[in-house]
Amino acid sequence: MKEIKDSKTIEFDDNHALQILFGPHNINLDRMEDKLGVSIVTLGNRISIDGAVEKVRAAEEILNSLYKKALADGSIEIADVDAFCRMKQDDEPAAFISAEKDLSLHTRKRNIIPRTKGQAEYLDAMDKFEMVFGLGPAGTGKTYLAVAKAVVMMTEGKIDRIILTRPAVEAGENLGFLPGDLKEKIDPYLRPLYDALYEMLPAETVDKKIEMGEIEIAPLAFMRGRTLNNAFVILDEAQNTTPMQMKMFLTRLGENSRMVINGDLTQTDLPRGVQSGLFDALEVVTKINNIGIVKFSERDVVRHGLVSKIVKAYDSRQAERKGLANAE
Repeated sequence: MKEIKDSKTIEFDDNHALQILFGPHNINLDRMEDKLGVSIVTLGNRISIDGAVEKVRAAEEILNSLYKKALADGSIEIADVDAFCRMKQDDEPAAFISAEKDLSLHTRKRNIIPRTKGQAEYLDAMDKFEMVFGLGPAGTGKTYLAVAKAVVMMTEGKIDRIILTRPAVEAGENLGFLPGDLKEKIDPYLRPLYDALYEMLPAETVDKKIEMGEIEIAPLAFMRGRTLNNAFVILDEAQNTTPMQMKMFLTRLGENSRMVINGDLTQTDLPRGVQSGLFDALEVVTKINNIGIVKFSERDVVRHGLVSKIVKAYDSRQAERKGLANAE
């Protein structure tokens, strides 16, 4: 069946926002052409789109949405373009455009919007529940969005402290054999948490809040024996906890606090035969009301496009192996 072609010209008023929409050397428009299979030509403040009817319509909607984002935020990243295109291709409503509830987060350094349906559900869950589990592959924004939510709640005065923690279990390494003092041994494991904070707040602000104890970044073992009140607490890489560690952590929840527990059950670094505390906890908490559980998939990966394909390939292989094992 022959494709029905269409052509559409749209016009925008704000030249500055239009430059942001185009991106350096029209990189955003080039990306849309590649993702959607359309031709996009600019002349002044007019954009002409040519291609199949449905693709032209999708491109028009995406351009209008990106233009609104450029006006509101003053920036567009290539990942934003990818996210809008992916949602259109998957026929999913862009939650940050169409949802009745505004899920955007505004920090000192950037405005953050959910780029996938899973991310929108995750942010919504953090609004609704005091405890949220974020489950899924790397690159889905689990840690990044949780840190952003924590920073916003601190800025708004809703919590007094942000506590970020990880179990110090990575790739079979033993802290005792690493050089340096305790801080030097631990910091590499916690670096992704520092990185997320520095993207939300100026470096001097982060360093000052860490010095004053308003932001704490520490290994999971440091949570033992504490009650965490008026805090936003994030446990990252939770698949590397043992059941006892996870129980210890979950029971630290204090008054006026939020907990977010993130992990990927397919990426545990625990010794062979040791059950993941995340897996164990999920068996328990599913029976409890008022706990949010959000599951991400490869469709929620917002890193380089290859990352999503790699995750999907691993999932496919695992499914094939499981099918063969069941057949035997």
